Amino acid sequence: MLRSLGQRPVTGSDEDPRVAELRTAVSRLRRELAALPSEFPDRAIAEDELAALAAMASGGSPEIPRLRGSLLLIAGAIGSVSALARGLREVRDAVDLFGESPRA
Repeated sequence: MLRSLGQRPVTGSDEDPRVAELRTAVSRLRRELAALPSEFPDRAIAEDELAALAAMASGGSPEIPRLRGSLLLIAGAIGSVSALARGLREVRDAVDLFGESPRA
């Protein structure tokens, strides 16, 4: 992950580096999920929410509550699939770059 290495993405624009990192993490997890040969009950939910995260990242300014909601749905859908644990953690870390969620 770029942040853990103390690096910023090279974008050639004024793009928010958090958005670039989110887009990278989501893309990686989508590829890992697509390459996973096994089916599991909530795979379609994970795929749909990853697509939603990708769309938010491509829009440039994602809504934090929606990011967190999608992350929860993805975690619930693929949380027990150990082959996807690293990719899920990277997506969670990228979402966390947008700040803490407000606690009620």
